[in-house]
Amino acid sequence: MFTKDYADDLSATVRYALETTRAVALCPFHSEVTIRIGDDAAESHAFERAKKVVKSDGANWEPKVLREEIGRQLSELADGTCPLCASH
Repeated sequence: MFTKDYADDLSATVRYALETTRAVALCPFHSEVTIRIGDDAAESHAFERAKKVVKSDGANWEPKVLREEIGRQLSELADGTCPLCASH
């Protein structure tokens, strides 16, 4: 995925940053489940990476907007363990 493919979409920008910094991972057995790793350093790195993404109009995302979107996405993920694997 190239920067131009997600730079104008806040949700996609944050998802890209979280995935590429390994702050989140897909369950190897349930590809529909994304797991929050719980690594504060990786999450901080994701925020810094997302701040550097330049939109097509030449602007960057506002830090407050990025923090809110990162928080929203992380709150929707499984925390540390895949719930489908844990239920077996």
